[in-house]
Amino acid sequence: MSADTGSTGVGPTLIGSVQRAMRLLEAAASHEGGAPAKQLARESGLALPTAYHLLRTLTHEGYLRRENGVFVLGEAAERLGASAAQQKRRSMVDDVLAHWRDAIGAPVYFALYRDGEIEVVSIADAPGTPAVEEWADFRETGHAHAIGQCLLAQLDDDARREHLDRYPVRSLTPNTVRDEQALLRRLDGLGRMTPVVEHQEYVLGTVCAAIPITVGTTAATLAISVPSAQAERLLPAARALQEDLGRLLRTLAFSISI
Repeated sequence: MSADTGSTGVGPTLIGSVQRAMRLLEAAASHEGGAPAKQLARESGLALPTAYHLLRTLTHEGYLRRENGVFVLGEAAERLGASAAQQKRRSMVDDVLAHWRDAIGAPVYFALYRDGEIEVVSIADAPGTPAVEEWADFRETGHAHAIGQCLLAQLDDDARREHLDRYPVRSLTPNTVRDEQALLRRLDGLGRMTPVVEHQEYVLGTVCAAIPITVGTTAATLAISVPSAQAERLLPAARALQEDLGRLLRTLAFSISI
């Protein structure tokens, strides 16, 4: 019986301590140049001994640091803030893709070329409009899907060849581009803002289109896929997406730093 009483007492005590610590962090965050313990205690509505105890703990854990008699946010708190901002940016991108998934009736992908790799940042799909199954690593098969071809087309010749040296062209389906030279000719022939279309080169039964996006020096793309039996839907849907690109670009640009 005594164990039960103790466990019910500990919970509220710990929750109260966390709440008091959070109030101290919020008070410290409101002062760019920092604030002394007495001021933080007063603003947080805490007794000074309680504030001192919590400030020592928060400093030890890296959430605060003491400089010249005042407390300022530490690295751990800054990491929390950066993580929250990152999650907000990712949520904004997910919302944009979900809107277009529902409007087009097809899965929508957002990808970019970062640090020499093809990176699919986000995918919006649904049970009735499933995304392409990544049966072969997207990073290694950029030559065979619209996302990769669109990103490679935005690179300069040296970066493009360096990528293909690491990830050589290989056949995934009977429709895959047959060799590196054929791929390079195709990429060179693409217009600057022309959607890249791929017909069953990555996987049989699916066709894809990708729209080029350039944010600063970063190559990026929005892409969609549909079953090959619905191939006539692909280009109209891609063009509709491209027409709204100006409105979407600001939101997608945030994700470059994710």
